[in-house]
Amino acid sequence: MVTVLIPAALRPDSGGERRLDLPVGAGTLAAVLDQLAAGWPRLHRRLRDEQGQLRRYVNIYVDGEDCRRVGGLATPVPADAEVQILPSVAGGSG
Repeated sequence: MVTVLIPAALRPDSGGERRLDLPVGAGTLAAVLDQLAAGWPRLHRRLRDEQGQLRRYVNIYVDGEDCRRVGGLATPVPADAEVQILPSVAGGSG
């Protein structure tokens, strides 16, 4: 079981859920996101672009490690992992 933590900004696309427990074993981040696509297609579209790559403004952490620094979509995801989705926050200094 992989637990995906959903931030408030994306909860409308997850049916209001704060966390989603996905019945997937060890694999890759791509496999976890494919599982999300099957159950929550709107959420999935917010995370990946038309070519299936991670959107620039979304940061995803697997057990606290930034997936972009580990292996991107090929990042290993253990069977009991916690995947956290964080949209980037943009803004200027005032």
